[in-house]
Amino acid sequence: MSEELKVNEDVSEELELNDELEVEEVEELVVDDRKWYVVHTYSGYENKVKANIESIVENLKLQDKISEIIVPMYRVSEEKNGVRKESDKKRYPGYVLIKMLMTDDTWYVVRNTRGVTGFVGPGSKPVPLTDKEIKVLGIDLELFDIDVKVGDYVRVIDEAFEGSTGYVTKIDTSKKKVTVNLPIFGRETPVDIDFNKMETI
Repeated sequence: MSEELKVNEDVSEELELNDELEVEEVEELVVDDRKWYVVHTYSGYENKVKANIESIVENLKLQDKISEIIVPMYRVSEEKNGVRKESDKKRYPGYVLIKMLMTDDTWYVVRNTRGVTGFVGPGSKPVPLTDKEIKVLGIDLELFDIDVKVGDYVRVIDEAFEGSTGYVTKIDTSKKKVTVNLPIFGRETPVDIDFNKMETI
């Protein structure tokens, strides 16, 4: 092999290595542009709006743009006829929180969902919540920002299905659970798993 050819091969290898490093650096710089927005709904339609948007997101494969939809809840203890019962109540009746990348398409999907009356913001213009506003609302950001999204493959690490793997079909941040399709008796079956009892693969 000539000395000139060997030098050219060395240069090519170095360029390929640099290209790989640049790609890795670019991937590390990718920023999640999804923000939390507040949507106003008809009273009593909060859960229906949540379910409808989740269905549309799944059908249109928009999971990377609309990642989380929550109806903030809190638990109360009430006594009736001498019996104390616990129940969940909506923290903000008439409102739904959505983590999404705001585009013309995602705005249209959410705004035209049955039961939605508009986004919260000046002149109904969608304005993302700031971290300070989230805290004022008494919402724990750490609760919602789990490192998993719909479509990700996960492994169950602590439950009856420990060691089983499947893909996420739904995320319910208010209940701290994800729905995972697991192979059970040869068929894919949706199973609710706690956030802290699964890991991404």
